Amino acid sequence: MGLSSLILPAEYHSLLNILETEIAIKTVKDNFERNLANNLQLTRVSAPLFVNAVSGINDDLNGIERPVEFDILETKEDVQIVQSLAKWKRLALKRYGFEHGKGLYTDMNAIRRDEELDNLHSVYVDQWDWEKIITEEERNLITLKDTVKRIVKALKESENHLIAAFPQMKPFICEDVFFITSQELEDMYPELTPKQREDAICKLHKTVFVMQIGGLLKSGQKHDGRAPDYDDWNLNGDILIWYPILDRAIEISSMGIRVSPESLDKQLNESNCNARRSLEFHKQLLNGELPFTMGGGIGQSRICMVLLQKAHIGEVQASTWSNEMIEACANHGITLL
Repeated sequence: MGLSSLILPAEYHSLLNILETEIAIKTVKDNFERNLANNLQLTRVSAPLFVNAVSGINDDLNGIERPVEFDILETKEDVQIVQSLAKWKRLALKRYGFEHGKGLYTDMNAIRRDEELDNLHSVYVDQWDWEKIITEEERNLITLKDTVKRIVKALKESENHLIAAFPQMKPFICEDVFFITSQELEDMYPELTPKQREDAICKLHKTVFVMQIGGLLKSGQKHDGRAPDYDDWNLNGDILIWYPILDRAIEISSMGIRVSPESLDKQLNESNCNARRSLEFHKQLLNGELPFTMGGGIGQSRICMVLLQKAHIGEVQASTWSNEMIEACANHGITLL
């Protein structure tokens, strides 16, 4: 594993020692979770660590990541560590009898074995996965944008709470969200890569929601990959913030209004994934048996890293890193847990 993508900020030093960091992590997680639940009308539920490999419930993310698989001795089943809970949550909303306008959130823990490790990415993933029921009429940009603003509000509220407890921290989260589609972003910066475009727009507007991710742009390229069977590619996006510690944009949430039977049919065709139509989740969805929903994932360690103003995600979570990365970080004042 190389270190080419590792950012080592000059003259970096943590504003919190290790013990203060652990206390602050707990403070941020408790406060943000409460703010998120209040702002989106969510109830916490328990969630699986692994699912049946042939159920179709596991998230394919960008469609190329390999899930961690193992067999169960007693049941003789092959199971997979979840990569996210996008499909499981939609089934749970129906099973648990949630009403319109209400939803669930859960602590999702996962292993992403193919992740490229750097300041923001770890093999260990912990995030708040959330999902709520909407009507078919609410499947629109107004609903999407309103929800994005509520999530950013929760983030700002948590920053304020943290600074009250640790006044050495300085606020930087901008609550005013700038909305732009991935095509508008490509039109604005055609010579840049998608990630460079995100950096450029976030440096200008600080907090940005890039919409409509998954389909092909006019250039024939995608802004980013999305599996075809959870988000509606016309009604989704990423929440990005400008992070001065690393001098770059950071994604804090991937979210969206979920596929309808019609948009699932269209996206399965476009992505050449029609074999999934035989899976139980997909059959229920195509038959109109599941509620209309929206949802997303919000990285817990990512939120802690940002609000604690750390340079590396390994400063707020215990994972595994190469010896070269550990040494390089240590030489630049970055202490990995």
